[in-house]
Amino acid sequence: MTSTAIEARHLVKTYKNKAAVRDLSLSVRPGVFYAFLGPNGAGKSTTLRMLTGLLKPTRGDVLILGQSIENDPLAVKATIGLVPDDLPLFDRLTGEETLIFTARIHGLDTKEARRRSEELLEYFDLLEARAQMVLEYSLGMKKKLALAAALIHQPKVLFLDEALNGVDPVSVKTVADLLRALVAKGLTIFFTTHVLDTAERLCDEIGVIHQGKLVASGTIEDIKRLRQMGADARLEDVFLQVVGAEKPKRPPAFLGGGVGITSEEPFVPQP
Repeated sequence: MTSTAIEARHLVKTYKNKAAVRDLSLSVRPGVFYAFLGPNGAGKSTTLRMLTGLLKPTRGDVLILGQSIENDPLAVKATIGLVPDDLPLFDRLTGEETLIFTARIHGLDTKEARRRSEELLEYFDLLEARAQMVLEYSLGMKKKLALAAALIHQPKVLFLDEALNGVDPVSVKTVADLLRALVAKGLTIFFTTHVLDTAERLCDEIGVIHQGKLVASGTIEDIKRLRQMGADARLEDVFLQVVGAEKPKRPPAFLGGGVGITSEEPFVPQP
């Protein structure tokens, strides 16, 4: 087994001479639940797309389990699972057909594809909707189906882009329990989210990207020590300090942000 499950080496991605990701290097060990955090537009999704081979870097390289995604993309993609934020599912397939189709693409025979599909549909409470077309699914159901499809071939590395958004609290617990159990068995998870409470509860290590650069990486406790923050600081406090957003902004004057009013004081509409 390699010492790193995910390794990015000096990744750069530019669009029309504007850098979306700037000289980003990171390393994630096998069996780690890694949260990749950042403000909107920081470069999270661009980085994830480069890590999974969906987007070619302007410069730099990505290795998954020691294999270069540029040199052997098919071999790398066979070892990973992906739930992208845009959920590119086939609307005219049923939920069950989606899973069987995905399993067959990954080389499973029909009998095994059906068996795994049945187990996943049951686990994610989608059995009753197995014969419904995907276009009839709610957002939460689509998220669970996409996760089931990403797991059906037993990947060694799983990439999740805002995978729990729109999922009901009961299902979030079900998914979270499964993900933690899989990590305990050696699965590596790379997880982007804006929900910091979820990241703090689930993840072993975090990386923070800001304006295209990786500005912090490690355990939350490690980052607290480096930033000289107290042991009782929450991930939200750490994140806001790292990206330089800990100081509250004054609301616009017409919304009550006049002299003597800050965003920490009660909002009082002005006549």
